[in-house]
Amino acid sequence: MNQPELPDTVEAAGFPPGRGVPRRAYDPRLTNEDLAPLREQRWGSYNIFAFWMSDVHSVGGYATAGALFALGMNSLEVFVALMAGIAIVQVFCNLVAKPSQQAGVPYPVAARISFGVLGANIAAIIRGSIAIAWFGVQTFLAAKSLDIVFLKLFPGMESWDQHSFLGLSALGYLSYAILWVVQGLIFWRGMETIRRFIDFAGPAVYVVMVALCLYMLTKAHWNISLDFSSEHLHGWALVWAVLAGIATTVSYFSGPMLNFGDFSRYARSFDAVKRGNLLGLPFNFFFFSILSVVTTAATLPVYGRLITDPIDTVDQIGTTFAILVGGVTFVTATVGINIVANFISPAFDFSNVSPQRISWRMGGMIAAVGSVVLTPWNWYANDDAIFWTLGLLGALIGPLFGILIADFYLVRQQRIVVDDLFTLDPDGAYHYTNGYNPAAVKAVVIAGACSLASVLVPKLSGEAEWLSKYSWFVGCGVGLAAYYVLALAADVAGVRARRGLSRTTPAPAEA
Repeated sequence: MNQPELPDTVEAAGFPPGRGVPRRAYDPRLTNEDLAPLREQRWGSYNIFAFWMSDVHSVGGYATAGALFALGMNSLEVFVALMAGIAIVQVFCNLVAKPSQQAGVPYPVAARISFGVLGANIAAIIRGSIAIAWFGVQTFLAAKSLDIVFLKLFPGMESWDQHSFLGLSALGYLSYAILWVVQGLIFWRGMETIRRFIDFAGPAVYVVMVALCLYMLTKAHWNISLDFSSEHLHGWALVWAVLAGIATTVSYFSGPMLNFGDFSRYARSFDAVKRGNLLGLPFNFFFFSILSVVTTAATLPVYGRLITDPIDTVDQIGTTFAILVGGVTFVTATVGINIVANFISPAFDFSNVSPQRISWRMGGMIAAVGSVVLTPWNWYANDDAIFWTLGLLGALIGPLFGILIADFYLVRQQRIVVDDLFTLDPDGAYHYTNGYNPAAVKAVVIAGACSLASVLVPKLSGEAEWLSKYSWFVGCGVGLAAYYVLALAADVAGVRARRGLSRTTPAPAEA
């Protein structure tokens, strides 16, 4: 795009990978340098690969793999479920990446295509609320790792862990505050610093994971069993268990999948995105899954029980060096996934609500402060509290994903009128009805109700508990189908879109 240069008013979120370039015709109520199409898109395949290393190499990812053993599967069956799930994640990430990479805009701006230039705030607020809750949870989990390090290095700090105020001990507040500030500083320095951090964090965690796996195998004298399930499922019971494992894997990555457009916008080409996803998802996850499964299996002969939490495994080793290295590494891993999954995304979401009042940095700080106000340490250990917060909010991710995919691929045939994403003119391709697309609003209500029902019904009735594992698929499928039918009936890609396409973005080169 040959766009006129404008004086920089603020340092853009993408500097130096690329600064947004608002055209003079762009409505200020819809744009700032953080949301506008990027001038330069420099990320290559390795940067996308490193992004996925930060998402995969986390305590949560390890624990998710370990949790699949509770479904009654043996190690081979768990491994098959993990790999099948990640293959689905790769396909969906390629789908969600393209509109943002093609236009050089983050997810909330891409959501204007389907929801309308103002209606996209519905999707942004939903996504931002989920991220705030998860940001607090991940920071709290990392703080627990830091607690272990402090207690090992400074035994006298045990008294700090004896009494609590508002549900958290003095040591807990110290660890939480340190990590809160560290994440804030990394975020505040911009996307280039974040890119460098995730480029470092993923490989660093791999080194420690390999060392931990080799240590556990040595302690077990390389004599481990990968078949320690007491149930030995067969037939349809095994099929349903594997399907549940696949659904659990996809659901775990549902947040990063929807958020991926915030990062794919920086990629120099869609081919670079696809290569990065191929390396970062199936290949990377293959190695990580082997490490997770083997290390988990080794805890049984070494400690006499199955330990699925890597922090607990390191704590069991007991040596100061192991706890220090392991604790710091898992803190780094959790900070990495927290920044990429739960800090950057709400920053864009809240900036999208009021671009001239809320910058990318201010949006991130809103999310960070909100995470403290929620006091995640008071409800994370409570299954009911988790359900009524993360469970219900997470059920709304699927509908947003399905609507985006249906609109971009099925209705609009991968065409974007980039300039019309930033105008409130009634003849804009995405103005719809006063800035809102009724088809998308109705579809998110319909799909959201179905997705929430798939979670609420098993919870309240005690029946069909298997259904809740598929809430993302329910929401995504219903959202896609409902939007497609409603959009075709309303002809949302009709005369307006065709008139817009004649003056702006051509059809993409890649299919």
